[in-house]
Amino acid sequence: MKRTVGNFMYKRWHVLLAYSFTHFLVDFACAFLMFRSIAGTPNGYLCVLLYNFCAFALQMPLGILADKLNRNFLIAISGCVLVAAAYGLIYTPVAAVFVIGIGNALFHLGGGIDVLNISEKKSGALGIFVSPGAFGIYFGAMLGRGSSFSAIFIPLALIAAALLILASHKSQRGTYPKNAAFSLAGMDSRRILIAAACLFLVVCLRSYVGLALNFPWKSIGYWGTALTCAVVSGKILGGFAADSFGVIKTSLFSLGIAALLFLFPQIPLWALQPYCYST
Repeated sequence: MKRTVGNFMYKRWHVLLAYSFTHFLVDFACAFLMFRSIAGTPNGYLCVLLYNFCAFALQMPLGILADKLNRNFLIAISGCVLVAAAYGLIYTPVAAVFVIGIGNALFHLGGGIDVLNISEKKSGALGIFVSPGAFGIYFGAMLGRGSSFSAIFIPLALIAAALLILASHKSQRGTYPKNAAFSLAGMDSRRILIAAACLFLVVCLRSYVGLALNFPWKSIGYWGTALTCAVVSGKILGGFAADSFGVIKTSLFSLGIAALLFLFPQIPLWALQPYCYST
């Protein structure tokens, strides 16, 4: 165990930081473009639907391709380049959201697979990689609604981040572990099906709660930022908790506490906690 942690911390921590920083930029760029150039257009709702389909639904077939190619850093870099390129298509919104959605999916696949591989099946590193995305979406949406922040810096930052990923990969000198072979073996077992159904229900419930519950206090003072910080901390702490106590215990505890605290959405301090625990 000590050798595993040391190997990751001292030889590959900069790879994790490169992907985590780029995760913030990619999600920031996507949210910024959607709110600055897509929201309010005649085909706005269609564009949002197309973006969600490309960014999330296509991750399954693209993920199979990424597993087979075993060039995760190139997949992630391609995602950065596509997201940057979408900023040149803002006058054709449908094309822009198609490109930025594919780019979003490719980055998350390439970066996510690489982090899973180098972390040697530990969740702490994955939590660190995932967490900056919440900050990216929050600040991207906030600045995208305004008009003072210039969009020209975003594609440049994405290209710089792509070069950072390339440099971090080259520094490993071919020592990356290879992707696991794609297989559906065992997917028909009862335990897998029950787990998949539970995860699906949790996602549906969280989506419904996000739409059904009203948090008027989010627009008062810094409560909106505090809510985002709760989400980020929950992702980080959840990864390390899963490594320390096990995935099942962490899931049962976090979701149980979140379910109770969701009963008090009108109290800001209490309402922040479910987002910290359930992410």
